[in-house]
Amino acid sequence: MTVDDLAGALPAIPDLQALCRALAALDVVLDPGSEDRHHHYNTAWAPGTELASMRDGSGNEYSIVFTAAGACLRGFDHESPMSPYATDDQEPWPGVLDELPDVFRKWVADPAFCDEFGTPYVTVCLWREHADTAWRHGTIEFPPDGDDGAGWLFALLTDRTPEAFQDWAQDYYETPVDLGAVRHFYAGQPLTPAVVTALNPATTLADVAGRVAAAGYPA
Repeated sequence: MTVDDLAGALPAIPDLQALCRALAALDVVLDPGSEDRHHHYNTAWAPGTELASMRDGSGNEYSIVFTAAGACLRGFDHESPMSPYATDDQEPWPGVLDELPDVFRKWVADPAFCDEFGTPYVTVCLWREHADTAWRHGTIEFPPDGDDGAGWLFALLTDRTPEAFQDWAQDYYETPVDLGAVRHFYAGQPLTPAVVTALNPATTLADVAGRVAAAGYPA
């Protein structure tokens, strides 16, 4: 899967936003003592802007900004031949950002998503304004020896089943993960003591409610 396929596999903005909040809330409950969780959601990242993000701890990441204009998605696979650091000029791969609308361009250039020289960490970029009927991306000629990482970076955003998260989380956290509890989060149902205990018996609703609410999930 490349950005071409990803554009057709992502849901509409409201559904994507709800899923990102659920992923962040699930990680809060599964790993309440960590500030370095896999999925995050910040409802007040900037004025009028919310941020969903993922970092895997190995240099791979994505961010999705939700603004009044729509949403802009950026991904970075650090081993992709399309990485700026794999090219001679150390610039984003041709086409990845060239057609990005001005209304989203400042977010890709934000220091949070760039190195100390202002080079964006990016191999994948898509955007969708509220008037759009589909996700859009630039015109790209992909290298013959690899892709942009879209397939695995955004796997939980394209396979939007609770089972997919359960499989991922059991591998990542190396512990059983209750499928019924995951379904509860995916349905956007308010947090309860029972569902917190089912997901992580070592924590309580009182311990996680504040951070879950901060992620925009109904606590």
